[in-house]
Order: sequence, then C-alpha cells, then structure tokens
Amino acid sequence: MFEFLIEKLKAQPRKIVFTEGTDPRILEASDRLLKDSFLKPVLVGNPDAVHAAAAKAGFDVTGAEIIDPANFDRMDEMVETMVALRKGKMTEEQVRAALTKGNYFGTMLVKMGYADALLGGATYSTADTVRPALQIIKTKPGSKIVSSCFVLVRPAADGHETIVMADCAICIKPTEDELVEIGIQTAETAKIFGLEPKIAYLSYSTKGSGAGEDVDKMRSACAKAKAAAPELAIDGEMQFDAAVSPTVGQLKFPGSPVAGHANTFVFPDINAGNIGYKIAQRLGGFAAYGPILQGLNAPINDLSRGCNAEEVYTMAIITAALG
Repeated sequence: MFEFLIEKLKAQPRKIVFTEGTDPRILEASDRLLKDSFLKPVLVGNPDAVHAAAAKAGFDVTGAEIIDPANFDRMDEMVETMVALRKGKMTEEQVRAALTKGNYFGTMLVKMGYADALLGGATYSTADTVRPALQIIKTKPGSKIVSSCFVLVRPAADGHETIVMADCAICIKPTEDELVEIGIQTAETAKIFGLEPKIAYLSYSTKGSGAGEDVDKMRSACAKAKAAAPELAIDGEMQFDAAVSPTVGQLKFPGSPVAGHANTFVFPDINAGNIGYKIAQRLGGFAAYGPILQGLNAPINDLSRGCNAEEVYTMAIITAALG
C-alpha cells in the first residue's frame, strides 16, 4: 500500500530504534524488515533476552543491531549530553536512572545519531513516548508545538483513497494559533503520502451558518492559516458534509477551492478528532495509520498498546520515511 515510501527507503536506507526489543510484535516486524532489507532495526534490550524472545516466538532477528542500556560503551557520553540538553531540569543521577529505560535510551540513540528514527509504545503509554521526544529531540525550527494526525486509506476504483485527519491524539483543546500550526504541519504530512492537500477547518457551522465560540475559533484559525500559508488550499469554517460532498460543498460554500474536495481535515479539538477518525475506521472501511507525530526535530512515533505486528511493520516504514 505504501510502495512509494518503501522505494524512498530503498534509495536512502535508514535505521529505526524499537524501544521494546523483546516484544513479540516488535520481533515479528523486525524479522520482516530484515528480510526486506530497506530498513534496519535497532532493538533496545539485553541481547540474550532479545534472542531468547525471538527464538521462543519463532522469529529471526539476525542482522538487527541490539543495544543494551546496561552495557552501552558510550553511556557516560550519553549522560553528559542529556544533562546538557535538560539544562538543569534533571541531575546526573536522574538522567542515569532515566536512561535505564528503553524510551529515554532509545530517544538518545536518535539524538546521538545511532539511528534515524524511533518507534515506541507497544508497551509504553503515549505520554511515555512523547515526553522523552519533547525533552530531548524537541520541536523543529519554526514549530512551537507537537501535533499528530492519522492517515486513513481504503480501497477505491482507481487504487486507494487517502485522507488525513488532525489532531486526533495529542493536542487536547488547541488554541487558534495551535490550530494554524496543526493545519500546516498536517499539510506537510499529506504531501509525503502523495496528496495535494486541500485543508478543511471543520465545525458545526459552514461559512457562518452557525454561531458560537467554537465556530469563531475555527473561522479565525482558518483565516490565520490562509495568511500564514497562502500557497496551500485552505478553507473553513465548514461542516464535514460540505467538506467532502461536491454538491453540498458548492451549495453551502460556493466558490470554495476546498469545499466538496477536502482530503485533509482539521478538527476543533481532540474529542472531535478522535471520534471522527474512529468512525471513519470502523464504519467507513478505512485503515487508520497513526498517530503520526508532527513538529518534532526527528521522526518519532507512538504505537497503540493494542497494535499487532502488521501495524508495527507499517508504522516503521511510515516513521522512517518521514525523515
């Protein structure tokens, strides 16, 4: 489904850190990635424990790089680097304790150039994956926030239909300015997946048909996003039917370059976004990939703790290709 991302990785092979190196789902995905040979897994964990877990589950991770925090020969350098990055917010003792954990250790492997990307969360919570990234990797230049999106794909007559929804996992109640950044970040993600983004700022109102504080917020955020990125096709505020139905879109929002043709959706808050993508997934027949973290200075992503090996494999490809 994401053959174009695989071709990108074949042209520029990369390493990806898995923070939970003994998890059977990680091991199955790593086995498959090693056979495909376009993305090299770096597994965090004790080598004997990793190989034992792989053998027990019937997977071959020969060729994967396995790095054990307890026996890492550059740990002193890693501690010194992280202490400097935390700028007095963590003592050396606290840093050493944090680096015994796969989430912090794996993030520092990316920071120090051992790997290009990181995928965690098979057993860690989203917060435990995102927190080290914010503290160590930080936001990329020009970004003030980290947001997320889901890429949703379903079969279509001409191949696949792809849409992008944000923010469904990170920003709980974004401000107007955060919604601007979410829209622009999500447009960049949409481009990576081959879309020409048409961005709809969603509401229960279309072009002033409704009133209220939330309507005003989406209308104002949309106007600011247009001003910040005039090269992008952005419109709103609009209801979802106006965003996706050409007939309804031109009836409710005549002349809009986005109404009826939107493929990138910005929701007013995490409630709407999370509910929206799950409706598309469960009732609309879309496969959902994400959450894809946006705005970080390196490609780092979070898995659902209920993920399966296929999802790990696909998210590894997506994560590595984002860099």
